[in-house]
Amino acid sequence: MTYPTKAHPVRRELAAGTCFGAGILLFLVGALSILQGISAVADDNLFIVGVDYVYELTTTTWGWIHIALGVLLALCAAGLLAGRTWGREAAVTLAALSILANFLWLPYETAWAVLIIALDVVVIWAVTTWRPAAN
Repeated sequence: MTYPTKAHPVRRELAAGTCFGAGILLFLVGALSILQGISAVADDNLFIVGVDYVYELTTTTWGWIHIALGVLLALCAAGLLAGRTWGREAAVTLAALSILANFLWLPYETAWAVLIIALDVVVIWAVTTWRPAAN
């Protein structure tokens, strides 16, 4: 697919704003994942698990998964905000992994996981709709 060589100034600014917004949201998701992981690692009584879950892991294990993913998301956000190509590619990949991790986290903290999944979907949408070649 080819993109037009000249973009309307408003569209160009909207695309740049979308990328900046995606970077900020990605950093927010990373920070929230780190905090979520710390809370799980600390054996907090905040998390309540229902009966018999197929992907059952200890909350400490899930905590470390969320901390590692959160750090990667925050680093990726820095690359995205710097306008790097690897930042865009990593943003989509890591946001998709974050969706998967939070889907598996649903029995532990349903509302929180749904919120993070929604933010990840917005990040993926924003990054994939922005076309830097049109700038």
